[in-house]
Amino acid sequence: MNEGIEQLKEALSFSPDNIPLRLHLAELMVKGYMLDDAAEQYQEVLNKNYGNAKARKGLATVYFKQKKYSAAILVYEALMADNSLNWEEMVPFVKCLIKEHSNQEAVEVYKKILQQNSGFKDDEIDAALRMPNMGNLMSNDEDDLSDFFGEEGFEDGNDAPQFFMEKPDLKFEDVGGMNKVKQEIAMKIIEPLKNPELYKAFGKKTGGGILLYGPPGCGKTYLAKATAGEIDAKFINIGLHDILDMWMGNSEKNLHEVFMQARENTPCVLFFDEVDAIGASRSDMKGSSMRHVINQFLAEMDGVENSNEGVLILAATNAPWSVDAAFRRPGRFDRVVFVAPPDVEGRAQILEQHVKHKPVETIDITGIAKITEGYSGADLKAVVDIATEYKLEESLAKGSIEKITTKDLLKAVKQHKATTSEWFSSAKNYALYANESGLYNDILDYMKLKK
Repeated sequence: MNEGIEQLKEALSFSPDNIPLRLHLAELMVKGYMLDDAAEQYQEVLNKNYGNAKARKGLATVYFKQKKYSAAILVYEALMADNSLNWEEMVPFVKCLIKEHSNQEAVEVYKKILQQNSGFKDDEIDAALRMPNMGNLMSNDEDDLSDFFGEEGFEDGNDAPQFFMEKPDLKFEDVGGMNKVKQEIAMKIIEPLKNPELYKAFGKKTGGGILLYGPPGCGKTYLAKATAGEIDAKFINIGLHDILDMWMGNSEKNLHEVFMQARENTPCVLFFDEVDAIGASRSDMKGSSMRHVINQFLAEMDGVENSNEGVLILAATNAPWSVDAAFRRPGRFDRVVFVAPPDVEGRAQILEQHVKHKPVETIDITGIAKITEGYSGADLKAVVDIATEYKLEESLAKGSIEKITTKDLLKAVKQHKATTSEWFSSAKNYALYANESGLYNDILDYMKLKK
């Protein structure tokens, strides 16, 4: 190789403006790790032919190998702006950005690599940029990657995410039962907005949080939406998929953005569904990057940098014992409310709502409500749906509309049993043996167990 280099040098002495010859010499010097000499040759090419892409790429490679990451980044950024890099040439660019702690920019470049080569993997890059506990979301299948990033694929957008916001017309009267829960929400959220001066006199601000917990299907989301309707507020429903992102730092950014959107649209009810998935106990995570997400969540709730005045935070969980205790401190989710399966009066109201617009005979709603103890709102809807299917099938066979009867509902109740029993089996253990603060006394009361 050294002999070849000497020959090229000699040839250049006779033809100093021969750019291909000089570029070949520089490439040999890089291979021979004569990095300073290679940089001189690439620079000479650029002096003679400003903007030469091959020389710029070579110079960036030299800087990368010399660990001059800032210098390399400047060259790579100019090449990216000209769309002059293929995916292989972007790899050292990403590594330079990581070395300079520019992870957000590194993520954007990495997405471009994956767009061109969805099967690309690099342990060093993945360790720095990907959430380690979300690796199962990735695969070598381009369609899976596109699904993860959304319909727009790997788009290079730097705009802040916008979360779906609505203004519900639901009211508490549309929610069957749950009178105790409605009262808790009214005192914490609704009345402070309706009577701000009174609450101000007592030193109470509007805002704060309520954590709703209980078995699935008991109307926690529906109730949160109705809360927004009661105060004519905007409503943002946030699920796990809206927040968690495979890239380091993006989950925290998403959390910040959803709070900012709520702050800019007050009064606003911000509802976190399955909050235990986002706010799980940090003691279970040790070194996990999810700890940073939880800390970000806590900081946003505290409103240290941005006021949360007028932001009303509701959250729902089926597993309150999995939520980090820090979330229950004053100013955060300082009200923890048990949403039990509806009582007999609530079940009757829910059944009435579900049969209201269907062809029915006079139905013994009270009788059905009495035999469906432990049924959630979702269970009761399933009962009505099953009875409706019976009658649809019968109507199709007879060629006329056959009305739903009490007998149809009784038959459906036998077919669909309450789904809450499994939840209460788990909850019972926590209520009996991990209830030092009395947090789960409502579960014991509902199950008629001694405290």
